[in-house]
Amino acid sequence: METPDLMGYCGLRCGGCPIHVATRETDPAEQTEQRIRIAKLASEHYGMVLKPEDVTDCDGCRVASGRLFSGCAKCEIRKCARQRGCSTCAHCAEYPCDALEKLFLTDPGAKAALDDIRSRL
Repeated sequence: METPDLMGYCGLRCGGCPIHVATRETDPAEQTEQRIRIAKLASEHYGMVLKPEDVTDCDGCRVASGRLFSGCAKCEIRKCARQRGCSTCAHCAEYPCDALEKLFLTDPGAKAALDDIRSRL
């Protein structure tokens, strides 16, 4: 079972994130190739302009003292959960919010993860 720190506040699984996978890669050549693929994917699917060197290391958005990808650092969902002191968005009184509903359209697995947590609260 994945540790809770490897799930974002929003329910996304950091352990499966290509940026997190690249962070954990020990072979420098393979890590570079992964970062090139991530930059290309970000451009094609999300309209982001990223160079491979912009794909910084990330240990997961809920890790207390770890490296954080710039996109995760700017995440409004993460910012909101941290300001409210929520372990995950499932712990929020306003769950699910509009921002999460938009995310769930592209990643229903995040909703399932948070719904599961919410059902056990």
